[in-house]
Amino acid sequence: MRILKAIIAAAVIAMLSFTATGQRRITPVENPATRTQHISKKLRADTLDRTNIVEKTDSRGNIILVDTVTGKEVVDSTKIPVVPPMKYPLVYSASIGVNVWDPIMRAIGQKYGLVEFSGEFNMHNRYIPVFEFGLGQADNTPDGNNYHYRSPIAPYFRIGMNYNFLYNSSPDYMAMAGIRYGFSPFSYSVEATSTGSSYWGESDVISIPSQHVTAGYFAILFNLRVRIAGPVYVGWAFSYHSILHESKTPHGNPWYIPGYGTRTSAISGAFSVTYTLDLTGRQRKKKETHLPGTEPIMNEVPQIYNTEETEIK
Repeated sequence: MRILKAIIAAAVIAMLSFTATGQRRITPVENPATRTQHISKKLRADTLDRTNIVEKTDSRGNIILVDTVTGKEVVDSTKIPVVPPMKYPLVYSASIGVNVWDPIMRAIGQKYGLVEFSGEFNMHNRYIPVFEFGLGQADNTPDGNNYHYRSPIAPYFRIGMNYNFLYNSSPDYMAMAGIRYGFSPFSYSVEATSTGSSYWGESDVISIPSQHVTAGYFAILFNLRVRIAGPVYVGWAFSYHSILHESKTPHGNPWYIPGYGTRTSAISGAFSVTYTLDLTGRQRKKKETHLPGTEPIMNEVPQIYNTEETEIK
């Protein structure tokens, strides 16, 4: 009897052990394989039915496959977005220019401004750092007023960059937006300002002595430029500018700031003539391949062949 009980107990223990082992086998276990099993449920580009698929491009240039039946989308990993290469080299050209806007405007009655020069370095025909230097002067007696505003010749400087939107097109045409920071140390004075009452016959003459000022400003501009002949370009620019900082004086703010213009106007223009030097050497190589002496040599070949053909006949 004892032996039978021992056999039954051993059988029960074996059954319980087998049941526990089976339960452990079917219990989900968190491991790297099970954590990534949900990935297989996603759409794959190579498993889609292409008969119902249309393509579109997202903002990053990726090709998106859209199932028109289910509406599901998947990135087509077989097509890598291609970024268009720069057509022009990093070191492309350098330019010097003169802004003749102020001389033209002075000729038709403007009371301020002189002349401005610029230097540029063109990278990829896209990014164009710019340095500008000019001279400004003002001499104005407004009509109907009894004062004379003077600002002697003073330098001004601007530095900034242009961005050419047509960077992969022909360099003969450029459409650019730019930003500048300008700075100028200058002085101004006001002479023969009378105040008082003409009825009582009393008046005072007030003059503002020379005031030394420094002013800084920024400008945002849009510029169009076209080539007219060889390396010579002409361009038109319009800019919006605003004063950032200036020296304080006991007699108020100056009417004119060199390089900026009058403080009453936030818009200014420019008309420039620019000479551009190609730094890639492509223009020089192009001329060398069209030397006058090369054409006769090429033309001699058919002549020799014709002569030999005639002798054979």
